[in-house]
Amino acid sequence: MFSDPHELAAAVAAGERRAVARALTWVEDRHPGWDTLLALLFPRTGRAAVVGVTGAPGAGKSSLTDAFITRLRGDGRSVAVVAVDPSSPFTGGAILGDRIRMQRHTGDPGVFIRSMSNRGHLGGLAATTPRAVAVLDAAGFDVIFVETVGVGQAEVEVASATDLVVVVVTPGWGDSVQANKAGVLEVGDVYVVNKADRPGVDAAVADLEEMLALGAIRRPVVTTSALDGTGVDEALGAVLERWEAAAADGALEARRRRNLRAEVRRALHESLVARIDDRPDGDDVLAAVERRELDPWTAAERILVSRS
Repeated sequence: MFSDPHELAAAVAAGERRAVARALTWVEDRHPGWDTLLALLFPRTGRAAVVGVTGAPGAGKSSLTDAFITRLRGDGRSVAVVAVDPSSPFTGGAILGDRIRMQRHTGDPGVFIRSMSNRGHLGGLAATTPRAVAVLDAAGFDVIFVETVGVGQAEVEVASATDLVVVVVTPGWGDSVQANKAGVLEVGDVYVVNKADRPGVDAAVADLEEMLALGAIRRPVVTTSALDGTGVDEALGAVLERWEAAAADGALEARRRRNLRAEVRRALHESLVARIDDRPDGDDVLAAVERRELDPWTAAERILVSRS
């Protein structure tokens, strides 16, 4: 079924769930024809609101995303989720913790949830996450959430793959010095202090507001308890308001242009690295470097010239 990329692209564009699942597998595994598939789907992208959800492990990203899904479905909007999970040390596949938390939505035809292994990729995403977002966008979902793996301060790549970023923290997450050190906080468009029923919520809000004030950044800070629903409507409202404002003033289009340029660079890097594997004498070139008969920079140029 769906052995031809043109047939698969047409089915994805029609919103067929099995086709969407198959297309995601194609782009994640680099199945033959995956590039043709994306080329066919790309003109249909750029319609969905793509929202990154990031934060440290245990912050409640999945619970908050689950609550957002419920609210959006209540408004009649279709929702897709790309939940990036750490790789299993045994199979290399995704540890499906996020899908388990959101399983109550699996019978809803207006919700599509995909767990994706990061396969050791740093930055909180999988290398193929932007491709997965493109498939879901082309399939017609109104809102796409990209939930990062939750690795901490280095998790900033999500900003170059989404329209805006929700940073989720919890009470007791750290003092204001740590706030300024955490690079992930610099990419936020909306900040959510989750688990607000716990002690320390006021201090966490104060830390965030202090950081934002120092950087002269105007961003909303919202408190929530995803488990009992407190503040979820306010948080989702802040997200949608930020997205709509960015769409109105041109900031969204500018960000998408930057993100597409970043994706071209990522794709270029991936293609260049793949040339070593495709080059017949690639192992010989690397072996020459290992013997220090050839320097790495000349080796790289030799590989590039040979395939240009």
